[in-house]
Amino acid sequence: MAAIPPAGEVCKDCWQKQAGVAWIGPVMLREENLEFGFVAQREDSSRLKAPLAEQLLTFQEFGRRTRAAETTAMKSCGEEVRVPTYVNEFWTSKQRAANRLHEVSYRACFKPQLPRFFIQRLTAPDELVYDPFMGRGTTVIEAALLGRVPCGCDISPVSLVLTSPRLHPPQLEQVTQRLREIDYSAAREMPEDLLVFYHPETLREICALKDYLFKRRQSGENDGVDDWLRMVAVNRLTGHSPGFFSVYTLPPNQAVSVLAQKKINEARGQEPPRRQVAEIIGRKSRQLLVDCNAAVRQALAGVRGRAKLLTQHAGSVPEISSGSVSLVVTSPPFLDVVDYAGDNWLRCWFIGVDAAAVKLTVPRKLAEWQRAMAEVFHRVLRPGGHVAFEVGEVRGGKVDLAAAVVPCGIEAGLKPLLILINAQPFTKTANCWGVDNNDKGTNTNRVVVFRKDG
Repeated sequence: MAAIPPAGEVCKDCWQKQAGVAWIGPVMLREENLEFGFVAQREDSSRLKAPLAEQLLTFQEFGRRTRAAETTAMKSCGEEVRVPTYVNEFWTSKQRAANRLHEVSYRACFKPQLPRFFIQRLTAPDELVYDPFMGRGTTVIEAALLGRVPCGCDISPVSLVLTSPRLHPPQLEQVTQRLREIDYSAAREMPEDLLVFYHPETLREICALKDYLFKRRQSGENDGVDDWLRMVAVNRLTGHSPGFFSVYTLPPNQAVSVLAQKKINEARGQEPPRRQVAEIIGRKSRQLLVDCNAAVRQALAGVRGRAKLLTQHAGSVPEISSGSVSLVVTSPPFLDVVDYAGDNWLRCWFIGVDAAAVKLTVPRKLAEWQRAMAEVFHRVLRPGGHVAFEVGEVRGGKVDLAAAVVPCGIEAGLKPLLILINAQPFTKTANCWGVDNNDKGTNTNRVVVFRKDG
């Protein structure tokens, strides 16, 4: 599908000109094709009990009418499949509209409002919600906050470091006390190449913290507070403001190479300023924990004992029982767009992992991507369960991954029910990269929804 027409007035001609898309209009589609057959949780309002297609067509929370269309996909046998498609702003683009626990940076992640939208509508409390490409843990954390049992998997160990501590957040007083106990002068190593990012004394403190956490883990003394400090430190390694350990660099969801940072420093005429590691960790912890009231902690405590967070290939997860998952909400690795290994090399250094040894799934060809995605639609989903598969539009809009993922689900025995397109104004990251509004898919979410029948 091509770029989304501007929100407001319905642009019929725009849709008719798009390859593979036919205009339907804001009318109720046949219920037997779109009925989900779920029962919403008791605490949800009555509108969440209607079939999802009906909810999407009548959705006007942000003052806009939903636009309805069809997306044409092709099965492997060459047969066409037409999938109802709905376009609107279904969740807010405002910053900090979710629990502050979510505010850790990770490239190509979606907003917490995306999993919340589907979790509230397609599951009940205590049901299992799973993300096979966990990333920073957005689906996992949001599921836990909503009283669902979170399950997640990611081949990158950075994902577990960023996610697990937020299921059992410490008290701020515990964080403050632990920060006071660390000797920030006791660094065993000082990698000189990292001085392009850090002031020498800041680097000494980072290395001392790294050594402290490693020794605690080796001795068996490691606890939840240590895990929290590791998570926050990983999140603060590089960025573009005084809230990070580094001199100005690219946005905090990636780390450039040493050579690239040298060029940034030369172009900007900058040198790494002195940053106080403990102060920055304490300040970020305060921000992350601000919404962790008694109710939030109770919700997390009620489900984290049953949570499963795995570091392995998503194609094989024997730890998750067959037919146990009610909902999968995930965003897969984008087709040769994001260099996850390159983005996370500095984070891997801090946690003691060889980034090059992490075998990430980043296919270069569409057929390879489809095969890789088909592996995650497997036995864990229960009959009547759903998959909300968020994809992007890549290669300048020439490849529509929403249409490409439809045959993957069909091949795995799932029924494609609809495609939701959430169209929003700029995100800060899109603006940072100089991408125009609603261009190249960077500020839209395309979510293909499947159901497992039988």
